[in-house]
Amino acid sequence: MFERTKISLVFWVLVFGVASWALGHFHVADSTGKMVTITEAYSYYYDILIGIGIAMVLATSLNLVNGHTGQFSLGHAGFMGLGAYFASMVTLGIQFPLVPYPAFAETPAWLIALKSIGWALAFAVNSLLSLLNAWVAAAHELPQPAQFVGALFVGGLAAALAGLLVGVPSLRLKGDYLAIVTLGFNEIIRVVIQNSEPLGAQRGLGGMPLLTNVFWTFSAAALAIYVVHNLVNSTYGRGFLAVRDDEIAAEAMGINTTKYKVVAFVTAAFLAGVAGGLYAHFKQFITPDGFNFMKSVDIVVMVILGGMGSTIGVCIAAVLLTILPELLRKVSHIEALPEWLRHMAENRMILYSILLVVLMLMRPQGLFAGWGKKGAAK
Repeated sequence: MFERTKISLVFWVLVFGVASWALGHFHVADSTGKMVTITEAYSYYYDILIGIGIAMVLATSLNLVNGHTGQFSLGHAGFMGLGAYFASMVTLGIQFPLVPYPAFAETPAWLIALKSIGWALAFAVNSLLSLLNAWVAAAHELPQPAQFVGALFVGGLAAALAGLLVGVPSLRLKGDYLAIVTLGFNEIIRVVIQNSEPLGAQRGLGGMPLLTNVFWTFSAAALAIYVVHNLVNSTYGRGFLAVRDDEIAAEAMGINTTKYKVVAFVTAAFLAGVAGGLYAHFKQFITPDGFNFMKSVDIVVMVILGGMGSTIGVCIAAVLLTILPELLRKVSHIEALPEWLRHMAENRMILYSILLVVLMLMRPQGLFAGWGKKGAAK
């Protein structure tokens, strides 16, 4: 029953995206009598739908780490940011400048060893940058929509590579220590981008074409749900659950817990990078502050509210927490309401905090945990 429910979710998410995209091409008359597409006439609501699809990708991917594997990551926005910037590099044709090599001319003997280490590091960094530049250049030459798919793939690949580099050393840690490391990674990524001139630095990066629509967004959401579903129900999935339920017992049984955690971490990072690419080509302008700690908290709240380990639950939570800020903004324009209620949109994190405290006291397994499972209604 649970298996069929998750496959049905993939199907209906994909159908909804295709239907919404197709419906958006029909024409209706606007207030002036001019014929416009439904997408143009109801652009506000279509923008909300795209936001929902991106949130579903982010929540589903983080649920693989925090829910199915039992880890606690606070750096998901960092992977999203990497995906956003690298995907934008593809469509804009931006190339990273290579790092200069240290010169050995007139170098004292005692400095040669240090410069040799610096040369080796520069070579490693330049090899990586050359590879990334080659991916970007190859994807940039593709025609649309293949270029957009290539951009999303490059964004996901860059995020996955960062996930591997961060995950291998940090996933040997547990609990609060892992949360602190991933939070630090999030801030490192943000600061590096702030000081990177090719990526616009603190000013932000703009000029990306508007390529994201409900079809691409909900196709990515369906793909994320399908990948996570199949991974959790594979041999790796049993390893994830073993790590989550009792990591010490899993290690005693000979399970390489670090390996399974890294697989979950890298997969989640790739999907977050794809979500970042969709976000960049939807907003068409991105800044480092758009991927800060509070963005990571937003995604964590979706996972906790939906129920860690519940794919259907986190998707429902992603929908609710994307719509909620829009409803609060509507409320802020109703003059008849008390002032404190009209300013709730500006203080939504306070509302999230209260919601989480109440949830942990009343239903610690999550609001929608168990949805789609046989006997969940009992």
